[in-house]
Amino acid sequence: MTLPIMYCFGALLDIEMPGGDGLGAAAELAGALPDVRVVILTTFGRPGYLRRAMESGARGFVLKDAPASELATAIRRVMAGDRVLDPALAAAALAEGESPLTPRETEVLGAARGGAPVADLAGGLHLSSGTVRNYLSSAMQKLGAHSRAEAVRVAEDKGWL
Repeated sequence: MTLPIMYCFGALLDIEMPGGDGLGAAAELAGALPDVRVVILTTFGRPGYLRRAMESGARGFVLKDAPASELATAIRRVMAGDRVLDPALAAAALAEGESPLTPRETEVLGAARGGAPVADLAGGLHLSSGTVRNYLSSAMQKLGAHSRAEAVRVAEDKGWL
């Protein structure tokens, strides 16, 4: 009798990586290899990042300041099929809730990170300048920000961008 051979692949990703980000890579891996087990290892302990990591298919989310033994244990547990999350960050993510921004507001606010003029943002996003201003204004209002730079900072601090 021949026993079936099972392959289990894993990936250890960071939030910020050259040429992309770990959250996008996790989603691509999950789409291409549904059985892949992804662990996000990052310095960015933000509730929004944890939520986005789980939505992208990651099975683990560990902070880089964790002791090496805890990281090794987390990786082994994820490879065994468990889900591993930093407990304090998981509690913060539950308390924080989801981003109040729509996907389009998030896209426009993300494009505004560099401080480009509205006309440049509009061209890059294929929207009118008035539409970009409306999305930015709505995002600022939802985040309680007085400027788009402040809105970007708030959204980044919460891990929503």
